[in-house]
Amino acid sequence: MLKMTTTTTARAMKNESTSRNRKRKRQKNPKPSKEEPKETTPNNKNNKKSQKETKIYQHGGGSSASSKRPKSSNFLDLLRERLSGGQFRMLNEKLYTCSGQEALDYFKEDPEMFDMYHSGYQQQMSNWPELPVNSIINWLLSRSSSLVVADFGCGDAKIAKSVKNKVFSFDLVSKNPSVIACDMSSTPLESSSVDVAVFCLSLMGTNYSSYIKEAHRVLRPSGWLLIAEVKSRFDPNNGGADPKDFVKAVCDLGFTSALKDFSNKMFILLHFKKKEQLNSNQKKIEWPELKACLYKRR
Repeated sequence: MLKMTTTTTARAMKNESTSRNRKRKRQKNPKPSKEEPKETTPNNKNNKKSQKETKIYQHGGGSSASSKRPKSSNFLDLLRERLSGGQFRMLNEKLYTCSGQEALDYFKEDPEMFDMYHSGYQQQMSNWPELPVNSIINWLLSRSSSLVVADFGCGDAKIAKSVKNKVFSFDLVSKNPSVIACDMSSTPLESSSVDVAVFCLSLMGTNYSSYIKEAHRVLRPSGWLLIAEVKSRFDPNNGGADPKDFVKAVCDLGFTSALKDFSNKMFILLHFKKKEQLNSNQKKIEWPELKACLYKRR
């Protein structure tokens, strides 16, 4: 009995001694708490984030939410552009599929639509490598400045701004005093009063032939008729009019063909001269239907 007690006491003393030694080692080389990294890491992230936000604020920036605003602005600009493009295509189709008088009445009711149309038109023209109006301007600059010009469907009246000639500018809406608002089939010009009549991408309407008849009326004998039109409108292989039929119709009206230029990729140029005397045998003129120039949605 005494021996067992002594043995037990010795074991207890040994265990106590071992426990003390472990405690001393822990005091000399304390182990890092397992929870410390969990507490330290978030604090470090928060500190870095705080420093970053402070730096952005000091440099006039904003929070991460405000930094996304330009993307939102770009999206709104793109949306506005698409809406504007859609309205332009709608107006463009309307002008090709209605008469001149109907178009005039439409823009009288809402003149802002005219601005919208021409804004879209200018955007479309910016994609063309060469503009037909410049070809017509160069032609006029090579002639006498005494020639009187009638610009049918003048748009922004670029011809009048670019030459020294007297130019009568006509369109559906007048945005400045130099432009006369009217239906191009009935202008206020006197008969045989101009030397050059111009249609630059403006034979738009179901009654386009009446515009050319009006040009014939106001032109002096031997006066010039200059026409520039989108090339696809005269492509019979893709639903366009046969250019031969169109030229024949214009000649039957009382003109002679002077130039047929199909060299440009985007447009054609046709020049005619008014005959000094009309044919005694007037016959019905067969005007070909010109293909509407409709823009596809992008």
